[in-house]
Amino acid sequence: MAALITTVATVLAAGCGSSGGSASAPESASASPSASATSTPSVSDAGASALPSFPAATASPSLPAPSTATAEQRFIAAVFSDAQDEWQSIFQKAGKQYHPARLVLFSSAVRTGCGDETAEVGPFYCPADQTVYLDVTFFKEMEAKYGVKGYFSQAYVVAHELGHHIQNILGVSTQVAQLSQQYPAQANALSIRTELQADCYAGVWAHSAYTRNLLEPGDLDEALTAAATVGDDFLQKQATGSVQPEKWTHGTSAQRQKWLTTGYDKGVPSACDTFAAASP
Repeated sequence: MAALITTVATVLAAGCGSSGGSASAPESASASPSASATSTPSVSDAGASALPSFPAATASPSLPAPSTATAEQRFIAAVFSDAQDEWQSIFQKAGKQYHPARLVLFSSAVRTGCGDETAEVGPFYCPADQTVYLDVTFFKEMEAKYGVKGYFSQAYVVAHELGHHIQNILGVSTQVAQLSQQYPAQANALSIRTELQADCYAGVWAHSAYTRNLLEPGDLDEALTAAATVGDDFLQKQATGSVQPEKWTHGTSAQRQKWLTTGYDKGVPSACDTFAAASP
């Protein structure tokens, strides 16, 4: 991605889950009220169904692995810019308006439109200011604690967070927030499907990167390893020695790998309707 890497900045104007805050400029904000105490409420994904597959690129820049902190920041910025350009292209192709997201790289703590946050929360998206926030030390901690390595594992995380921006634009985030308030008992289940859809959207972008000859052997494996490492069951067992499914909010390692792979294999946003799946 050398051709896409630009000057490093801690704040990039680009035009884990998402943090709290009201969704901005949703395309469809109506939520279906139909649900029972045990079933997951219905969320419409019609907006994504209208989006075409990512267009093939006319250029094939290289993907240099970051070797220093500055290079790492530049790489993250390049991935964010590339993924956003691809999403903007397919929105335009579908005749839909794309509202650009922003990327903020911070250290330790940051003030956002969704409130003050620290690096402890990990990478996140704030719908109130349509911004992805990321402390690059997150990747160093992932490597130190769990052995997660490889620049494409970083690309997966960035693409996942941008996936939450796509959900915000399409109105999915608003529907999920409304339904979570209406059906508190289903809030975690809705959160899991939301996170898995963002994983799938990351896979759709990875598919685009593959078609443009940006991937090398082992890149997808790096992303899948990262996806498994941020699974609720893995993290919970690492922290407590046991698993408690009722507390999960992001999905299991297997689920996260499954939906990342689905997006990568299919290459179209319509394949990412986790809310319609009987069992995500």
